[in-house]
Amino acid sequence: MAILQAMNQRVIQSLWVVIALLFSMPFAYASEANNSNRSTTPTKGKILVVMTNHAKYPSREDTTGLWVTELTHFYDVARQAGYEMDFISPKGGVVPLDERSQKWIYMDKEAHAHLADKAFMSRLNHTMKPSDVKASDYKAIYFTGGHGVMWDFPNNPELTLLSEQIYRQGGVVSAVCHGVAGLLALKDEQGQPLIANRKVTGFSNIEESLSGMKKQVPFFLEDNLKSKGADYKQGLFPFTSYVIVDDRIITGQNPQSPREVGEEVVKRLNTIK
Repeated sequence: MAILQAMNQRVIQSLWVVIALLFSMPFAYASEANNSNRSTTPTKGKILVVMTNHAKYPSREDTTGLWVTELTHFYDVARQAGYEMDFISPKGGVVPLDERSQKWIYMDKEAHAHLADKAFMSRLNHTMKPSDVKASDYKAIYFTGGHGVMWDFPNNPELTLLSEQIYRQGGVVSAVCHGVAGLLALKDEQGQPLIANRKVTGFSNIEESLSGMKKQVPFFLEDNLKSKGADYKQGLFPFTSYVIVDDRIITGQNPQSPREVGEEVVKRLNTIK
């Protein structure tokens, strides 16, 4: 009986992956076609992009780190809309790349092109620390995902302060997937959780279970967002793009969402004088 249950669970996980691909791939190709016609000249200001330094799972042999397209999809949208981006990580220096995120099923030609770009990879290998930048230089901050962020995003005081400063000066705070963990420690000017009574999303408990990672993560993101008083939302189907905009807080649920997060951040920034 236990063997049959385990086999059924694996079949269900595989079906969800196939469904996710069927939902997400056509939209991705359409967006890529539209993006190719936009200007790539940075003129509108700067966005700060945050990535993890953490690469190890508790008991898996493969490594975690940045989920590649959670950077590249957002980066391409923001850059073509006219924004420059600086890369930081909690410790600075090298950003590890999640091994699973580089499998063919998750990558697209633009992501491959970025990983083949020596200048782009040099930026990933030489990220700045939070103390190296000034909040006043940025119109928005964007937290990328990958399981590694669960260890080094919520517990970095310098990163927390920098994010709070960007928000309090009228900027946008955005995140995708596990990167929404970067919002857990943020507080408003009254010392209350910034996400309390705000609509947010992030990697769901069901997605964590379907991905086979529930025994690897230090906490469940959905549960912790709710514990901070957030009004947590999730899409009807797991592993399909789902984004929530609550004024200047913009969050995406999963690895299928960073392009849409980028589009919503650009839209919101266009309304800020």
